[in-house]
Amino acid sequence: MTSKIIANGILRSIASIIGIALLLLFLYEIQSVIIYLIVSLILTLITNPLLEFFKTKLKFKNNLAVVFTMLILILIFVGFIMMFVPLIISQIESLSLLNTQSIEKNITDLTSQFEAYLTNHNIDSSKLLKDSKLTSKLNFNFIPNFLNSVLATLSSFGMGLASVLFITFFFLKDKLIFLKGLKKIIPDNHEEKILNSLEKTNHMLSRYFIGLLIQLSIVFVLYIIVLLIFGVANAFVIALLCAILNIIPYIGPLIGSVVAAVLTMIGNLNGDFQNDIIPTTLYVLLGFWIVQIIDNNVSQPIIFSKSVNSHPLEIFLITLIAGFLFGIMGMIVAIPFYTMLKIISKEFFPENQVVKIITKDL
Repeated sequence: MTSKIIANGILRSIASIIGIALLLLFLYEIQSVIIYLIVSLILTLITNPLLEFFKTKLKFKNNLAVVFTMLILILIFVGFIMMFVPLIISQIESLSLLNTQSIEKNITDLTSQFEAYLTNHNIDSSKLLKDSKLTSKLNFNFIPNFLNSVLATLSSFGMGLASVLFITFFFLKDKLIFLKGLKKIIPDNHEEKILNSLEKTNHMLSRYFIGLLIQLSIVFVLYIIVLLIFGVANAFVIALLCAILNIIPYIGPLIGSVVAAVLTMIGNLNGDFQNDIIPTTLYVLLGFWIVQIIDNNVSQPIIFSKSVNSHPLEIFLITLIAGFLFGIMGMIVAIPFYTMLKIISKEFFPENQVVKIITKDL
């Protein structure tokens, strides 16, 4: 091997590394566009059954069916904005007006009341709390900063929504064109398998995302009922936040319960700690746990087991592994990604014994 060949190999390797780095930098710079594409793809999967209804049942032509589908989607968004966004903004603004010192004072007051409560019950934890200096170690800046970032996100929501709707329109309208382009790219000997995988994946993920929206809506309604029953301030925002956290399997509901408990206690500081704050917080937690029992035994089995045809234990293990490997984001995308892998495996390796076992219900 000559020095010229070695030098060329080194140069090619360096060029490859630079190319990969530039590609990653480019993807990082256009991350908003990538998010728009992903959201549009999800909306396409969700609205595809409606599009097929217009085309097959009502005999609409493709363009007319797409227009009606988009009109319904826009009406849903407009209805959501008219009903909920002003309320969300007003409640978040009332929360974000709290400055860091006020929040820290509220937490300190809450700790003092908890301290007094334990002392009245002959539990000497005062010295322990003071020695640990827990409240002085906590950084409360993230609370107003987070709420203000939410407001900023809502203010730029319009541009993102317009972009997503525009992309979704062409995803629905030119679906056949995309498929024809894909057919030209993929090898002929794998064309049928790949197209079957795409069709089945589209069907399964449409069912999954529609079911997920229904599940989150049910959880949100039940959460807000619990919070309103016990007169918790800013119930709408708390219920919405906890419902969104429910997207994270297993961990999300636990985080949501903790968030709800803390915000309930902070919002009720004017009351008596023993006779008001503690009972209300415990009732809210109990209500949230009842909601989770309903969700775990009714909503989730229907969505995760039936919509993606996977055993609950299988779903739990996949979600757990994805969480260990990729964190919270891995847990969120684990089920759709695993379902897609199962469909592809069944198309390409139907005789494999492991594939037969995990795809027997597909």
